[in-house]
This record gives sequence, C-alpha cells and structure tokens, in this order.
Amino acid sequence: MTSTSPIVPAMKPPRDDRPPRVLVAGAGVFGLAAALELSARGHAVTVLDPGPVPHPDAASTDISKMVRMDYGDDDLYVSLGAEALDRWREWNRTWTPGLFHETGFLILSSGAWAPGAFEYDSYHTLRARGQPVEILNPREVPARFPAWTGRPEWRGYVNPRAGWAESGRVVQALAGQARAQGVAFVTEDAFAGFLERGSRVHGVRTTRGREIEADRVVLATGAWTPLLLPELADRMWPVGQPVFHFQVSDAPHYRPPHFLPWAADISTAGWYGFPAFDDGTLKISNHGPGIHVDPRGPRTVPAEAEAHFRSFLADALPDVKTAPVLRTRLCLYTETFDNDFWIDRDPRREGVVVATGGSGHGFKFTPVLGPIIADAVEGKAHPRAERFRWRPLGVRRVEPARFAGAEEPPRTRERGPASHA
Repeated sequence: MTSTSPIVPAMKPPRDDRPPRVLVAGAGVFGLAAALELSARGHAVTVLDPGPVPHPDAASTDISKMVRMDYGDDDLYVSLGAEALDRWREWNRTWTPGLFHETGFLILSSGAWAPGAFEYDSYHTLRARGQPVEILNPREVPARFPAWTGRPEWRGYVNPRAGWAESGRVVQALAGQARAQGVAFVTEDAFAGFLERGSRVHGVRTTRGREIEADRVVLATGAWTPLLLPELADRMWPVGQPVFHFQVSDAPHYRPPHFLPWAADISTAGWYGFPAFDDGTLKISNHGPGIHVDPRGPRTVPAEAEAHFRSFLADALPDVKTAPVLRTRLCLYTETFDNDFWIDRDPRREGVVVATGGSGHGFKFTPVLGPIIADAVEGKAHPRAERFRWRPLGVRRVEPARFAGAEEPPRTRERGPASHA
C-alpha cells in the first residue's frame, strides 16, 4: 500500500542555524513522548496544554494502565509491544523507578479454546516467539489464583513478561523529564487554531489569544482532534469507557502473586483489571463498545454501569460483588475506525503532524511512540508506521482484545491491517 501523505524532504534547520522549533499541542502520552524524543534530537520544543499535567480527565492518567504484548496474531502490535516492554524496563532503571510493575498478566477465557479466539491466538503467537507463557487448565486457575472461583470453566494462561504502570505518575515523570531536557511548557491555555500562510502552518493561536511561532506543529490532542480537524470526524471519535475503583478489605489477597493484572473474556465481554493497591483500591474496567461522547460535556459514568459491573463480579470474583465503590471515571478513547493509531503528516496543512488515535490501547506503547512521531515530524520513514498513516475511511475493525459489542455498528474483527482501498 502507498501512503496518502505528501512526500516531503526531511526537516532541515532554519537558515539562521537556530534549532527547529516544534510546538506540541497536548500533554498526554502521545504529546509528551513526542516532546521528549524531539528534544533529544535537538529540536526546540514547546508543549501547550490546558493543564494541570497530568490532567485528571485525560485518558493517559488514572492510577494504572496495562502493559502487554498479547495481541492475538497481530504481529505489528506484538512486536511493538515487545519493544515497548524493553524500554519500560530501561525507564524503570533510569527516570521512572518503580512505576512499571512487571508482575505478569493473567488471561482468562470461559469460551472455546480454539483458533480465532483472542486468548488462543495470543498464547500460540507468544509461544512461537519464544515467550515463556504458561497455560492454565480449569483446575489450575483457582488453585493458583483463589479469587477466581466464580466460573469452573475458566482457563487461560499467564504471561510473566507483562504487567502494569502507574499511569498518572508516569505522565508526571514524563513531564518532569521533558522539563529537565529543556522543553518549555505553556499551560492554562490551549490550542485554538493554526497560524497559516497559504497551505503552510507556521505556529498556533491559543484560546487566550497568544500566537506561538513554530516550524512544525504536532497535534496530540486526543479526543478533541475530530473537533479541531472536522475532516477526520468520520475516521475517529471519542468513546467513553466506564472505570470503577472498588474498596476491598483484604488487599493482600488481591495482590501478586495470588492476583495478577488480568483480562477475563476480554474480546467477548471486555473485562480487565489490576491488583489492589495497599489501601485496598481495586480497579476494574471494561474494554468494550463504550458510549459516544462529546469531550466538551460532562464525563460521568452512566448510572446503569454499576449493575453491569456487579453482575460480572458476582459471576467471576464473587468475594468482590458487594465491595463499596470508591470512585468512578469515564475514560475517553480517541477511537479510530480501525483501532490503529493515527501518526502522520497532515496532507492539507504543511508543517502539521497529527499524533492520536490510541483507541484504548495506546498507553502501553508510550516508550516507543516518541520515535514514530519524531520521524513523522522530520519527514523520515519509520519501519513500524505504515498502519498509522493518514488514510481514508476503510473497513471497521477492532484490536484483537477489544469487545465490539452487539449494539455497535458492524465491525470486522480482522487479524491484520484494514483495507483502505
């Protein structure tokens, strides 16, 4: 396939020999990863964000996000996940000590263990790559993980090379490292429009009337992107996903090695969650169809969601079914029609790169997003970026772990890149 993006030469320093100026709009993980990499490459980077960073409503924040390479038989994300895992380990040794927890990942299924199922395909793909995944039969699941007593048919596997990251604290660390590298931050302000000369963008206007000049602009604005670039509204949109934090009284019972980050019937029902924190906070979420929302409106979890969650708990983790709710949040996915990221130059606006489209599975790739976005800024080809290019609307598709939901418009659960013919 060929990209629809314009072919442009690599970015060169301005004639006055000053460093190329890049304005990054958005301080989530796409924006901060880009800022860090571009700064390391010698660009003068400014990050524009309403703040605070991390923002409590941003998809990048909350207390935890999964880090996995389990992607069915989708080789692109499996390979990218393996690369990201190596970098998470490196970050833990350097400037995010202790924020990534490589505890392992428990994947459970009550359905058929057969080709085409997410759990089966993930297990065999990882085994073929030499990963030390360990299969579990229905007798072994409650013996190893005693909280999982609700369904006698549970089976699955443990992937020891996976875990979770303290997401809000990671965003805070990313911003701190960016500042240490000389990245400038403009907060309490936001992107309002481009400064343009013809088709060439030379900076941005902010909501407070400021004009910031830049040689390149990276729009990493998440769920706001289809509002700011309406021509993309048919290819990406904001979707709200419910997140519940329950209070458990026996926190050690819900911590490794007895209780791992987990996914349970995730591709057919959407359930996943995390070990308990020391204070007993147990986070459980749904990676499902969600609800279409306007990012400008309130972000509240629908009232009926609690009953849905408690029905699952009664059936799967019965000791948690009556646990009190500490808090809820609506996590906004910036969902693309094919669930692939959107990282490419804007074919209509010279000087603009769009970096978004996490589709609910982007955070785990934070350590590898920066080079992909920076290469797009510099006009370089990146070996893993073909599926993230600027593209017309094509076949509707979800990532292998995602529950599409019967009430959604038909989606094709393909096992590879969507067709954009």
